[in-house]
Order: sequence, then structure tokens, then C-alpha cells
Amino acid sequence: MAKVLTSRAVEQTRADPSKRREIPDGLLTGLYLVIQPGSGAKSWAVRYRYAGRPRKLTLGPYPALELGEARDEAKAKLQIVAKGGDPASQKRKARQETIEGRNLVANVVADFIERHARDKRSRPEVERMLNHDVLPIWGSRQIQDITKRDVIELLDNLQRRGVSTMTNRVFSVVRKLFNWAVARDIVVATPCAGMRAPVVESSRDRVLADDEIRWLWKAAEAVGYPFGPLTKLLLLTLQREGEASGLSAAELKLRDRVWTLPKERAKNGRANEVALSEAALAVINGLPTFDNKRRLLFTTTGEAPVSGYSRAKKNLDREMLAAAQEEATERGLDLSKVEIPHWTFHDLRRTGTTGMQRLGIPPHIADAILNHKSGTISGVAAIYARHSYADEKRSALEAWGRFVTTLVENNPAEDVIAIGREKK
Repeated sequence: MAKVLTSRAVEQTRADPSKRREIPDGLLTGLYLVIQPGSGAKSWAVRYRYAGRPRKLTLGPYPALELGEARDEAKAKLQIVAKGGDPASQKRKARQETIEGRNLVANVVADFIERHARDKRSRPEVERMLNHDVLPIWGSRQIQDITKRDVIELLDNLQRRGVSTMTNRVFSVVRKLFNWAVARDIVVATPCAGMRAPVVESSRDRVLADDEIRWLWKAAEAVGYPFGPLTKLLLLTLQREGEASGLSAAELKLRDRVWTLPKERAKNGRANEVALSEAALAVINGLPTFDNKRRLLFTTTGEAPVSGYSRAKKNLDREMLAAAQEEATERGLDLSKVEIPHWTFHDLRRTGTTGMQRLGIPPHIADAILNHKSGTISGVAAIYARHSYADEKRSALEAWGRFVTTLVENNPAEDVIAIGREKK
């Protein structure tokens, strides 16, 4: 008859160098202390019969699982057997479900965002693309089941929606997701192997004409907060939309008329001091005040910068066209011929730099305003040219602000004072 195991006996029992030992518990039939040869590692197992065949289920290692806990575990498993169940099969099934659940695309994406993209400035955009364009289609599937054909169909559907450039961005994120999954041994290979960006992008040269700048300003006033003043600020400061939308009061020194964009929020990872012209300062001072912890200037939730650029752009386009048609009517022009070519928020940066060229502002000053890492001054010269151009940037943005104000007020553009010129 098997002896009742005690805690002391379990601790003191030694291994047999030549074979594995299984010591039964005299108190609970079916429970065994298992001792491996050589290493002497100890664990618990329960033996039982199911469907006429012997079964064995490992419960856990000792001393992590002590004697009393092992008896409780074994008793629970034997009760399952008494009710006609097979605890070993149930354990295998639960393990498989855990693996399958862990490998769901939705769960892998969540892990990817948390581990890979957590501290990256691109996280909001990466998260938006995955949640909006990928998870609704692949979210409930196993990531190892995603094939190259699935990726191609995903991209084809995006192109059919007419979002060509965004198709490339989604492909880039999906490729990074699978490369990350390969590196973490979640999948063996990436389905994106051998694939290229589906859309050939050409460099844009869209610049808003003077009339379009005026119509855009009127449209911004019509749509109101938050995208109305945000659009004005983009036009006046020439900063990126993601950088301007995340503007907080902590980044502003209104007395010095400076917005300091920290490197953590700058797309290129380089801080930028943006001089605020009189026109830009008027936009900021006209913003409503909200009590939010992050002190964001452009927010609808108080917790995050504004989102919904696509809808805002449609509203601005509608109001721009209305402003253009109103002016056409006043001039007696044919309304059917009034149209506004497609433009993007990023085109406002190009529009501003082009306008500055008209004002006689040197290209390297415009590059400094845009916070470009590589521009008209590059190579060895860029290493030694550490001048911040703070005064030049302020003068340039003031001139640009006056230029925009003059256009908005519908005065001749020639009245604008360029840098270095005095009123006669």
C-alpha cells in the first residue's frame, strides 16, 4: 500500500540516477510525485483511465506547486473524470484556444501597437490605419493564415475607393506589422515578401493661387472651430498638420510670440521655433478656451488632438467653392466654369514657400521655417551652419502673414511690403 506523502518526504526524496521515479500518494489515489533522473527535478502528475485507456496529466512543478495544492488540483481533475470528461484533452484544447486567440490578427495588432509603435510619433496614424482599413477585414483571422493574395485584395479594395496615396501608407504599415511578427516568431514568413508599393507616387507641385487663398480663408471662417482656425494657422505658420493639430498652450510663449515645437512631436525629430506673426497670433488669441489636462488648443475631446481631416477637407472644399461662386456672381462670370482643383493640407506648406519667393525671401530661410533637415544648405556646409535664422524666420513669416491678410481683404497684392522694402 502506498504511503501517504508528507511535505518533508516530498522535499527529502532524491532522484534515481538511472530512471525516472513516480511515487504515488497514499492519501489520494491517482496523484504521483515525479522525479527526473540526473537533474532531480520534481513535478506532480495525475493518472486516470478514460474510455478504457490510461491517461496521464502533468499538474505542475514542485516546489511551485506544493503538496496540498497538488492534491487539490488532482482532486479537481479526477472529479472531471468521474463526470465523464477527459482533463488532458480539455487542457490541450484550452492551450490551443489560447494560442489561436493570441494569434488573432486583432490581438497581434494590439501587441504590435503597444510594443513597436508605442513611443513613435506615428502611432496615432498607424493605429488609425490598422483599425480603419485592416482590422475590419482581417481582425478575426489567424495571422498565419493571411496570404499574399489577401494583402493584394486589401490594397485593391483601397485603390477602388480612390485613396491611392493612402493605399501605399497602409501597405507600408502592413509590411512593418508582418516583419515585426516574423522577428517575434509569430509567423514564419511575411506575405508581403516581393511586393512593392502598389501606387507610383509623383511629386506634387500644387500651389494655391491668390484667389484660392482668399477663398480658403473665407471657407475656414465658415466651417469654424476647430478646423477653421487650424487651417488658418497651417497657412500662416507652414507647419505640418499633425504638428499644428497637437499644439498645446505649454508650447506657446505669447509674450515672445513664439511656438516651440518639441522634437518629440516633430515629424523629423528636430525641435523647431516657429515665430508667430501678427496674423497667426490673432488666430490663436481668437480660439475658445477649454479646461483639458493636456492644454490642447485644437481638440473636441480634451484628451486628444482633433481628428477627421477627410470630413473637414470636404467641408472646406464646399465652402471654398461657395466663396468662389459668390465672387463669380458679383463679377458676372459663368458659374459653370468655376472649379477648384484638388488640394491637400500639405500643399499649404508649398503655397507658403512659393509665396515667400515672390516676396524675395531666400530659399534657405523658407527651409528653416519648414524645419527641413535637408534643404538648400546641405552636406558639410549644413554641419557648420548652426545659425538658427530666428530673426530672418520672424521677418519672413511676418511678411507672409501680411501678404495673406492683404489677399483676404481683397486688396492688390502689390501693396504687400516685401522684406527689406519700406513704404514710400
